[in-house]
Amino acid sequence: MAKPNYSFEKRQRELAKKKKKDEKDAKKRAERDAAQPGADPEPGASDTAKE
Repeated sequence: MAKPNYSFEKRQRELAKKKKKDEKDAKKRAERDAAQPGADPEPGASDTAKE
């Protein structure tokens, strides 16, 4: 019988956990940006429109 590779399994769990955390952070960031309608993503963009 083959010996289980616990290091590989642990690495896969860590990668899955990191991916889930990154997706959650991206979702929170998107919601926060959407909640700020007055926020200008590019500070210099409004200056060029006035010219």
